[in-house]
Amino acid sequence: MTALINKEGHTVPSVTWPSRVNDEWVNINSDELFKGRTVVVFSLPGAFTPTCSSTHLPRYNELASAFKANGVDEILCISVNDTFVMNAWASNQEANNIRMIADGNGQFTDGMGMLVDKDDLGFGKRSWRYSMLVKDGVVEKMFIEPQKPGDPFEVSDADTMLNYINPTAKKPQSVTVFSKPGCPFCAKAKADLEAAGMAYEEVLMGRDASITTLRAVSGRDTVPQVFIGGQHIGGSDDLAEYLANNA
Repeated sequence: MTALINKEGHTVPSVTWPSRVNDEWVNINSDELFKGRTVVVFSLPGAFTPTCSSTHLPRYNELASAFKANGVDEILCISVNDTFVMNAWASNQEANNIRMIADGNGQFTDGMGMLVDKDDLGFGKRSWRYSMLVKDGVVEKMFIEPQKPGDPFEVSDADTMLNYINPTAKKPQSVTVFSKPGCPFCAKAKADLEAAGMAYEEVLMGRDASITTLRAVSGRDTVPQVFIGGQHIGGSDDLAEYLANNA
């Protein structure tokens, strides 16, 4: 493999990405995204691939509010995929806090010195996994995964980047709400979480989980059941008490 180049202190490439937005073609220019702004970028080998879907993208999406609170204007996920694939992946992952950039021709990735051969997997040219902090178009910091076989994922994660920006940054707790459509108590619990500024993942009974799953993880068979930071809080009244005590 050709040695990867650390671009700290360099200006990011100026490219235009043809993108599909609201069923229309829109040209997104990299200069507009980076000029006068603080941007975090993470780049990965491909949409829908295991590590990218299970960890890399979801954690950046989860920590988006913490990045914003620490001066980051936007988070970009860049991959050498076409715009339709990136849009479908964003929808599948519910990654509403991340701007997905389809570097379909690999121009930006090549300009960053991160375009590599993935012929052994049938991928062709793809991006090496890395992250970077860009201020006014200039790369301040890059975290490049080590060049070794496979798909290493050791340093380009969201927590490493946030710790670089601010080692004492407050990170949002992971919140999960088991609910079902039409449940007024579920609606109240979600409204209370939103009022407290707490993002949550919703697990819908009958679609994402069964009553057996709910009983196994919570010991109860009623909804909502709320979990915060790995702790089982309980139903809507339990949540209201928890929020009042931790305001």
